[in-house]
Amino acid sequence: MRILVVGAGATGGAFGTLLQEAGRDVTYLVRPRKQEALRRDGLRFISTAADRTLPVQTITATDEPATYDLILITVKATALEAAVADIRPFVMPGTAIIPILNGMAHVDRLEQLFPGQVLGGLARIVATLDGDVVRQQVALTSLTIGGLTGRSVPAEVSRALAVPGVQFSVVDDIERALWEKWAFIAAAGIVNCLFRAPVGRIIDAGGEARIIDAISETEAVAAAAGHPVSDAGHAQAVSILTEKGSAFTSSLYRDLTAGLPSEAEHILGDLGRRARDLDVPTPLLDLTLIQIRAGLPA
Repeated sequence: MRILVVGAGATGGAFGTLLQEAGRDVTYLVRPRKQEALRRDGLRFISTAADRTLPVQTITATDEPATYDLILITVKATALEAAVADIRPFVMPGTAIIPILNGMAHVDRLEQLFPGQVLGGLARIVATLDGDVVRQQVALTSLTIGGLTGRSVPAEVSRALAVPGVQFSVVDDIERALWEKWAFIAAAGIVNCLFRAPVGRIIDAGGEARIIDAISETEAVAAAAGHPVSDAGHAQAVSILTEKGSAFTSSLYRDLTAGLPSEAEHILGDLGRRARDLDVPTPLLDLTLIQIRAGLPA
């Protein structure tokens, strides 16, 4: 299959490299400045196991349309609309689209624009972009996909994505998996953004009960939407967000305090809207959104 990876940041660069190393035909859709850097220097990915730099194929949105069998959207939610506009010329009737973003709003948006072509995708990787270098901090690289609204995953898509270095799986209920991750990252965002501290300091200040309340709020929204969080998912959320002495902070909090574009509306704002539609009370989520929208102090 011809695979188009939208974005060559931490997620796109890592998964694209592993796909390319397995012999897959990978092209990156990037901005002109990024294309220039990649053509000059290649794409360097430093994982926990290896440090490699690969020459890569790139295109920009203004290039002549080409045919791609699979498009992986790996940008942040803040860049989703631009990515949607950029991929339009490259989406053919048989193209499968897998967005790897947090939340659910992007799924609704893409399904509206490209009905029947969107698959659910969920990635777990801890990596950052250091200049143009992708650096992985933890030896975990997993990708879970599944069909939406009763559709199945084409066999050729599964074969293309099952490569060494990636814990790959296909699940029957990808929407539940996406909601479970969303409930966790939203709870983490509430905890850090509302109390403006790492988990360990919040607990030391007497905030453990409020952390549990935040987890309960986001999981209640998921349950009301028809996608209850599993017992294992709940236990993991509690374990991570109530670990004494933990320096854990959510990526949403780190982006906000660094003054970077954030996914606050995509992760928390959209969850709040759905909570109101479902008549689920979310007082901590609501307070956090006020805090963020009013201007979160560092």
